[in-house]
Amino acid sequence: MVETFVQSTTDVVDFLKHQHNLIKDMFDDVLSASESKAREKAFVDLRQLLAVHETAEEMVVHPRARHELTDGDNIVDARIAEEHEAKEQLSALEKMDVDSQEFLDELMKFRDAVVEHAEREENEEFSQLQAELDDEALERMAGAVRAAEAIAPTRPHAGVESAVLNFAVGPFASMLDRARDAISAAIK
Repeated sequence: MVETFVQSTTDVVDFLKHQHNLIKDMFDDVLSASESKAREKAFVDLRQLLAVHETAEEMVVHPRARHELTDGDNIVDARIAEEHEAKEQLSALEKMDVDSQEFLDELMKFRDAVVEHAEREENEEFSQLQAELDDEALERMAGAVRAAEAIAPTRPHAGVESAVLNFAVGPFASMLDRARDAISAAIK
């Protein structure tokens, strides 16, 4: 699985922003890959990071934002709707031939939507959390995000966007996803 750890930050907002930057770079890796195996590996790495990253936000960050932020429910509901749509798009991309023009076209649209989503998270949710919470709370959240990512599913699961559903369904989905990933890697 792709390494999701971002070094030298204990602040959850900085950690997640660094992951957003890594995700942007990984889109470039997929789009610039010159041969099929390289594109497929880059896409799998991207898919895995997106899946664990979003799960951790849904389990740790969004619930805290709902509680702490003025208009937190509306901010989080909008991000969750975007995440649901992204999971559906990512699932559709998984079924496409990575060498097809359709895949590249859809991946570019998906990239644009993910980048817009990340910018909205950073501007509407993360910046307010950083302003509202002290350093200790932000550090504890970073630890919780890392823990959530360590056990998160590695594939998109549309419809599982709440903390409650991630806690209920996530461990089973994660076990299945990680088994599928190991088997896929072993037969390639």
